[in-house]
Amino acid sequence: MQVPKTPQMNERDFLNDMLTTEKYMTLSYSVYLHEASNQPLYQDMMNIFTETQNCQRDLYNLMFKKGWYKLEAADPQKLQQTYQQSMQ
Repeated sequence: MQVPKTPQMNERDFLNDMLTTEKYMTLSYSVYLHEASNQPLYQDMMNIFTETQNCQRDLYNLMFKKGWYKLEAADPQKLQQTYQQSMQ
């Protein structure tokens, strides 16, 4: 999907900003979860983390569907080579 190049933020810019924010929030919540000692607070934060992670995934899927988040296909030979190295 083509996006006009203008100084104003467009739909892709907004989605990218939201995705970046969700990724940051998920990472921050993850750190909290690793260090939480209070079980009720841990459970509350885990619920928030799960909601945030789901939102992040939905944004990623939307951007991927629109062609705004592209992934590079991995070279099978490099994958096999990396696998072999990790097995040694």
